Amino acid sequence: MDNCSTLSSPLLEKYYLSPTYALEFTIGFIGNLVVVLGYIFCLPAWKSTNVYLFNLSVSDLIFLCTLPQLSYNYANNQTNFNSFLCVLNRYILHVNLYSSITFMMWVSVDRFMLMCYPQRDHIMLTLKTSLCITILNWIWVNAQIAPLIFFIIQDLQKNGWRVCNDFSSLGVAKETLIYNTLLTITGYVMPLVGLFLSSQKMISVLRKREEVLGTSFQRPVKITRAAAIMFLVFYSPYHVMRTVRIASRLPELNFSRCINDYINSAYIVTRPIAFIHSAINCVFYFLMTESFKEALQHKWKQLKRMLKAT
Repeated sequence: MDNCSTLSSPLLEKYYLSPTYALEFTIGFIGNLVVVLGYIFCLPAWKSTNVYLFNLSVSDLIFLCTLPQLSYNYANNQTNFNSFLCVLNRYILHVNLYSSITFMMWVSVDRFMLMCYPQRDHIMLTLKTSLCITILNWIWVNAQIAPLIFFIIQDLQKNGWRVCNDFSSLGVAKETLIYNTLLTITGYVMPLVGLFLSSQKMISVLRKREEVLGTSFQRPVKITRAAAIMFLVFYSPYHVMRTVRIASRLPELNFSRCINDYINSAYIVTRPIAFIHSAINCVFYFLMTESFKEALQHKWKQLKRMLKAT
């Protein structure tokens, strides 16, 4: 049983995680930077949807900035890392991992409310309300991730500040499993359910309007479906395997080294899959709001005219 696997976790981390994280950063950073700068310099009037999408893009951009450090650490087999950066990097990564899905949920809720109240006469559609929800959303997500700092520091002290372990390898397995379960339910399952419910309500409203007006609403239907399915497909394997990985460390189960190695390898494979959403989210910014796309196009034409003039 000790010779059951030739593909060890360190090899996967070095030759799979490291280049994949670097690739995701390269692709996603440019797109999200364009979106952030576009919102700051190109959009003249902000509405509630823009507030959520802007914070989603900022969240993704910050998240992507943690990937180069991870890529470097895994490429060097975690032999050269800064303890402070280890804590900060893991904390920022998880805050923005869970803020992304919650902000996408609020985007979906906002779109649904706008269909029910096209004149924006509902309090949920005001700019002030969206700003309050955004602040509370950041506070909520940071409160969810705050215990992770304790687990990371405790683990660093335990291994003599030599290894910056992933979430699934932190602390006492039973304690980490309890925290992981609570975080998965509140940080992933609940926002995902909210995203699916609002998306389904939106699809129902669009289909009724399609029947009455005889106009096709397939494009917005596909967009809302895609957003919900994206998080389900990308996030679910990661959360399932993270839970299995932590549970496999429980001494009561007494799994063999090979079984633990297989589980950890499968978990490693799911991590970049979960993180790829940050490179794809920027597509939704262009599809969700026509005003943002038009503002970017207008600014691009202005820049082209300025370059020709010079």
